[in-house]
Amino acid sequence: MKARTARIVRQTRETRIDLALNLDGRGRYNVSTTIPFLDHMLELVAKHGRFDLTLAAKGDTHIDDHHLVEDIGIALGEAIAKGVGDKKGIHRYGNFYLPMDESLSYVAIDLSGRPYFVWKVKWTKSDIGRFDGLLIEHFFESIASSSRMNLHMSLKYGKQPHHIAESLFKGFARALSAAVSRDPRVRGVPSTKGKL
Repeated sequence: MKARTARIVRQTRETRIDLALNLDGRGRYNVSTTIPFLDHMLELVAKHGRFDLTLAAKGDTHIDDHHLVEDIGIALGEAIAKGVGDKKGIHRYGNFYLPMDESLSYVAIDLSGRPYFVWKVKWTKSDIGRFDGLLIEHFFESIASSSRMNLHMSLKYGKQPHHIAESLFKGFARALSAAVSRDPRVRGVPSTKGKL
């Protein structure tokens, strides 16, 4: 079967992004965003989702990380949508509970073609080193919008911000891997509408 791949190049006055994604990969990655914590999280997505991800990105981080984080989310969402194509033969849905030490998150995805984002995460402290953990919500919202997926993310419990973030990113990876995986029993698009 043909590998489902996508390349997105996004350039604005604020950011420059070159992203390649293989949904049928082996978890290989080469990520450089100039934001070390985000590099780490995206490497986790590739590894635990078994996606191949190549990403070179830079932006106006001398102001703050907001624009670059947002635009990487947009580009990754576009790559997911392009990679999954017409959605014929996929599972469509995916969900996962992901424990990370004291933290537990739940992520549910529907590749419905209708963007919707629900975020049920409360931080006691959101700073993760020099990274503003509050940007994680906007990152995933950008993915949901540009990929046109339903994405629900909730933290069941947790204390350590780094562990909470890892739980959310790994949970997203595993839920997305399930949603894009092929089901040999499915003929056509998994919807009574005949289109997603």
